[in-house]
Amino acid sequence: MFNRDKKQLALLIDPENTKDHEDLVALLDVANQANVDYIFVGGSLVTHNKIDQVVASIKENTSLPVVLFPGGLNQISVHADAILFLALISGRNPDFLISKQVSAAPLVKKLGLKVIPTGYMLIGTTSSASYMSNTTPIPYHKSDIAKATALAGEMMGQKAIYLDAGSGASEPVRPGMIKEVRKVIDSPLIVGGGIIGFEEAYAALEAGADILVIGNATEKDPQVINEIAGAVKAMNTLKVH
Repeated sequence: MFNRDKKQLALLIDPENTKDHEDLVALLDVANQANVDYIFVGGSLVTHNKIDQVVASIKENTSLPVVLFPGGLNQISVHADAILFLALISGRNPDFLISKQVSAAPLVKKLGLKVIPTGYMLIGTTSSASYMSNTTPIPYHKSDIAKATALAGEMMGQKAIYLDAGSGASEPVRPGMIKEVRKVIDSPLIVGGGIIGFEEAYAALEAGADILVIGNATEKDPQVINEIAGAVKAMNTLKVH
């Protein structure tokens, strides 16, 4: 599903934050108009098990591929098109390296979801994801560790690498780290967390990100999607010429 032919944009929707159906529809309308490439669905914390309801609503309002970005078994839906089958390779908690995956595999197989094996790496400081997974993120300035971790993930068969500063991060993954990781892997490189506008988006793409993921910023102002989509378009135009 993912490739490196062009830069792409994914809108992350957290089921916990979709309390108003009209707001969700309005957000998807902006995404459709901005030519977003994917809708990711998932979050670190689940207090209301309404993933099927949310994914079904999304499918009713967009033809974009819906990809699960699950924080646990209760974030898997038959209505989705694909799932990021995540291994938290930046941490050392066996629950998120293999145990959760073993529990999820039979259900994912039964539902017939397209599986995208993804090496997931938390970057920066403590986030919701690092807290819930009981793992320590790779510090922003430790590009050497990030590079070796991403390379190991690819060597173990991961088909995509995801660098994530976490939901609501104070700063995004630094371009220098993205550039170093890009040097050593051939897989599509996904980058998310802390991307709040054109400048951060363009810098990440220029450094080597293939897919940008935006979430929190759009909850405050859905029109941010247009700004970040503009950075993706600008970079793709530059690549053509």
